Amino acid sequence: MDRLAAIEAFVQVAETGSFSEAARRLRTSKSVVSRQVSALEAELGARLFHRTTRSLTLTEAGQGYFSRVGQILT
Repeated sequence: MDRLAAIEAFVQVAETGSFSEAARRLRTSKSVVSRQVSALEAELGARLFHRTTRSLTLTEAGQGYFSRVGQILT
């Protein structure tokens, strides 16, 4: 797994609230973004998003991770 790409995918999903929009911004497919985020979650051993058919929100772990990586990426 390209960890930097996975982190970028996570940040885009968190900022947009959408895997589809994140994929569009990253110029890749939704399935690639989904796999990257899932791999990142597996590596961290924590769920980063609450996913339902109608909403996508950050978990508590996701909020903390977003704060840390957001500072690193900027």
